Amino acid sequence: MTIKDIAKLCGVSISTVSRVLNDRPDVSEENRRRIMAVIQSSNYIPNNSARDLVKTKADAIGLVVRGVSNPFYTDIIQAIESAITAAGYTMVMQQIGSSDDEVKCGAMMERDKRLQGLIFLGGRYDYTPGELAVLNVPFVCCSYTNSYGTLPEDAYSSVSIADQEEAFRAVEELYRLGHRRIAALVSRTDDRSVSQLRYQGYVRALEAHGLPLDPELVITTESFDIGPAYEAVARRLGEGASFTALFAIADHMAMGAMRALREAGLRVPEDCSVMAIDGLEVTEYIHPALTTLCQPMAELGRRSVELLLQRMQGEPHCRQTLPTVLRRGASVCSRN
Repeated sequence: MTIKDIAKLCGVSISTVSRVLNDRPDVSEENRRRIMAVIQSSNYIPNNSARDLVKTKADAIGLVVRGVSNPFYTDIIQAIESAITAAGYTMVMQQIGSSDDEVKCGAMMERDKRLQGLIFLGGRYDYTPGELAVLNVPFVCCSYTNSYGTLPEDAYSSVSIADQEEAFRAVEELYRLGHRRIAALVSRTDDRSVSQLRYQGYVRALEAHGLPLDPELVITTESFDIGPAYEAVARRLGEGASFTALFAIADHMAMGAMRALREAGLRVPEDCSVMAIDGLEVTEYIHPALTTLCQPMAELGRRSVELLLQRMQGEPHCRQTLPTVLRRGASVCSRN
């Protein structure tokens, strides 16, 4: 789809479409709405590369980071930049909100910055082939997979942990230590993302050990942030929920939960053990230090660049799954 095509569909001149794309005021609201509707329905990506040719060399690799406030990404970004630089390329990074479209952002970067490849750090778990058709360069999904999408396995590359299996492992560790009332702190149970995958691991672990799934013990936050996690756990405790252990799907959420537990008069870990997945450095220095399954953040970044470079040489797509490492803090104790 070109500007000429859009103009023809809308019954306007090419210059009118151009003025809309450049947010010029001298366009009627009716024409603006009609043109924007066609642009959105066709997934049209403006091509600004002509004006940027003098600014950007054709040796750039793009990095789109979805979720600007996520501290989990810091070490991964540093590793990606180091690996890209070592390979003789320049990294161009764009950070977007957690609800923004990383694929469309990547496509715009590709055309504007003459990219040789793209890495998506954080993203949706349910791509379709049509959605990725706007990309014309090799790409790699870093820290996530297309678990709920319709892409064939040979249509994308990714580097991640096995989210469901690692959640199973965390809950099984709590069970091994004698806990039977194990709560789960998740964003949502059905959001087709990492939250759903890790919730499914929690459910599988309960089933494997003959424990019932108690809705009272599933605490949802609609977010991965500390504040909503704190509020959700405080609210559930205020409703009278009782559990001896809590599995949080992310370290950030565990930190909020631990404050809620303390304010409710419960000691961590004596009254309630807390365990999570991620391995944020800051959680080593809170009190008590968090027990968590640490993701290999630097390795996730390095492997993503390696896979992308291989794809840029024409090698087939590949999916790599990396293991976590259990960091025993002081937030978990035995009930045996």
